[in-house]
Amino acid sequence: MAKKKEEKISKKRQQFDDGESIVNNNPLFRLAFMYTNIIFDKNLGKNITAKVDSSGNIHVNIDCDKTSKEWAYIIAHCYLHIFFGHFEAEHMPGYWQRINDDEKVWVNSFDARLWNIACDIYVSRFLLDFKFGVSDIAESNFAKFRGTPSEIEIYEKLLEDKDKVGYEDFGTAGTSSDMIGLDKPIRYRAGEKSVSSQFASHLTWVVKYIVRNTVKSEEKIERHFRGSKARGYSRLDIAEAAEWFINQYPLLGGIATGFDIIDTSDQNNTEHILVAAVDVVNAKIIVNSSVNLNFEEWKFVLAHEYLHAGLQHHARRQGRDHWLWNIACDFVINNWLIDMNIGKMPRIGLLYDDSLKNMSAEEIYDILISKLKTNKKYDTFGIGGKGDIIDDGWQEGEESVSLDDFCRSALQSGLEYHVSSGRGYVPAGLIEEIKALLMPPIPWDVELAKLFDTWFPPHEKHRSYAHPSRRQSSSPDIPRPGYVKQETDKSRTYAVIIDTSGSMSAELIGKALGAAVSYSVEREVEYVRVVFCDAAPYDIGYVSPEDIAGRVEVTGRGGTILKPAVELIEKADDFPADGPILIITDAEIEDDLKVKHEHAFLIPTGRSLPFRAKGKVFYFS
Repeated sequence: MAKKKEEKISKKRQQFDDGESIVNNNPLFRLAFMYTNIIFDKNLGKNITAKVDSSGNIHVNIDCDKTSKEWAYIIAHCYLHIFFGHFEAEHMPGYWQRINDDEKVWVNSFDARLWNIACDIYVSRFLLDFKFGVSDIAESNFAKFRGTPSEIEIYEKLLEDKDKVGYEDFGTAGTSSDMIGLDKPIRYRAGEKSVSSQFASHLTWVVKYIVRNTVKSEEKIERHFRGSKARGYSRLDIAEAAEWFINQYPLLGGIATGFDIIDTSDQNNTEHILVAAVDVVNAKIIVNSSVNLNFEEWKFVLAHEYLHAGLQHHARRQGRDHWLWNIACDFVINNWLIDMNIGKMPRIGLLYDDSLKNMSAEEIYDILISKLKTNKKYDTFGIGGKGDIIDDGWQEGEESVSLDDFCRSALQSGLEYHVSSGRGYVPAGLIEEIKALLMPPIPWDVELAKLFDTWFPPHEKHRSYAHPSRRQSSSPDIPRPGYVKQETDKSRTYAVIIDTSGSMSAELIGKALGAAVSYSVEREVEYVRVVFCDAAPYDIGYVSPEDIAGRVEVTGRGGTILKPAVELIEKADDFPADGPILIITDAEIEDDLKVKHEHAFLIPTGRSLPFRAKGKVFYFS
């Protein structure tokens, strides 16, 4: 018997949940979650389905056997008591009482029972006209109230024959009142916006939505939510936001044409997307249409995701921590969107800090990683702890695919047309990033060569009459000085710390070291201080650049601590005080490495240092 009872309760709960979904999916009740709260109240009487109090709590008797459509009617009935201001003093029967020449107060003077019934009649008639849900209230019950458009007029008609109508004829609580708290009406201060006034504005929006929700709107949803037949006011807002970029905002319009919009309700997502995310590899913008955003806010969100795609943030991560890189890119994008006045900032998932303005994503990332623990608290539009850049299908270091080329091209042509047609302000930082995308990246070894040029400038040529020029023989009477090779400067050296742990293969070390050796020879560096480092540092002293490669041996013991090797170099009496240090590592090192000398890191592409580097970082593949 206990098992049957449990199944019966489960069925009733499911019917209630289905009814609540009917209400929540209707645009009329879009604001409900902001002002109301459902409470399962076991203390309600047996024949009472629901009551609503002045605080917005809907008390529900879940044991009542109602269909989903009946529950939809009951929940909506309680919602409308709040939204129509039935608990607000200004809407109740009463009069103004003058205190003095400049001040007067509103005095409520009404029969609470009749006011409750008047409000029930008004709400029930509204839902009947709206054809919402299912109620057992007969339409004939409203006959005597024809031509009474407001609650006050219904109330006045009830006063004429107060005993002929009861709660049970129109309410949701049987023979008792379904409104709790009428003895303490809600009073708003001057300038404070009431719930009923906000609902009136929302009702205007609903009417506009119904008008524009035509066949063309369905086609618009289908065009952007390809393969999806579901309708909804949020999907229409999202589709129209995408249309706006295509038709009116050329900077991002080209990118908008290349992405399908996927709603989380259309796919089996194991991870919850808060607002939206972008999957550049598969050309998808994934949205959560159930979040409470309007058209202007969706414009902001879509522009945010389009810029992630166009600026190649998935490919520019370069081994950095995915989460912090996503946050850094979000700060940059949101600053630009606010400057460009695109849409409206959403209330959720937004990262904005005015102190980070005019910084690049790389610069912001370096700031964030220096405070790794405190910065894990940030939230984005996407998946909690993962961000809104989905790059699971992207392999670090791979060549750009055709879709990436499309995004770059769309952003370039969009910028040209946007500027030439005077379509609006574009921040200088964004223009620079778009132009940089169109230029091929400088190879890491070229960048490293430039660094060596700053470390070791070419020797200046000296002439000496002690060494006559080779042209002296052609003009014996004219003395001509010849070029003299400058003596080797013993301070013209640097140290290289080589990580020989197991995760650094001989091939990787060879590629990085080969470039360093060739630049050393080219810049007349005769000797290099070399320290191998694994579980402990091993100093082999000064070695000519050509001999370094033959001395490298991979010991294969796993992670490395580089601090002892750095200290060994910096404390060495025979190493110049201003000598630079080149560190070749796989980045699996300690979380905080301080290097006093000028230095640079050479790490494999796809790896990331666990701290903010003060020296240059080169990624080799």
